[in-house]
Amino acid sequence: MRLNLLTTVALLSTISLAAPVSVKAANPAQVQQVREGKACVGCDLSGANFKGVHLLGADLRNANLKGANLEAANLEGADLTGANLKSANLKEAFVNSATLKNANLTNADLRNANLDSTELQGAILAGVKSNSSSLANAQRGLGSRE
Repeated sequence: MRLNLLTTVALLSTISLAAPVSVKAANPAQVQQVREGKACVGCDLSGANFKGVHLLGADLRNANLKGANLEAANLEGADLTGANLKSANLKEAFVNSATLKNANLTNADLRNANLDSTELQGAILAGVKSNSSSLANAQRGLGSRE
């Protein structure tokens, strides 16, 4: 009996390791709220998938977007003041004229993102992945931290 139990546990462990893991947001209702264009101040959107989604002018102040997929998303004019974007994927995102004041962008992927006229004062940029052009026209200000 003991051998069978150990074999079963080992088999289940192997199956769970082989199965693809999908990251889900901590609060799916709030993800839907954002998709509908409603303000979501302080929302928990960690791990959410907003790939290619139009979030023009979204009010996401102090939202938790840790590990979120915002690849190719349109965040033009969005307010992400104080947002947690740690390890978020913003690759090829359109973030121009957005506000990212005091946002945490630690280890975020900003490669090929459009950040023209984006406000980054006080933003934490440690470990950010970017190409030379992605931060060229952003308004970094004296308070941005790297």
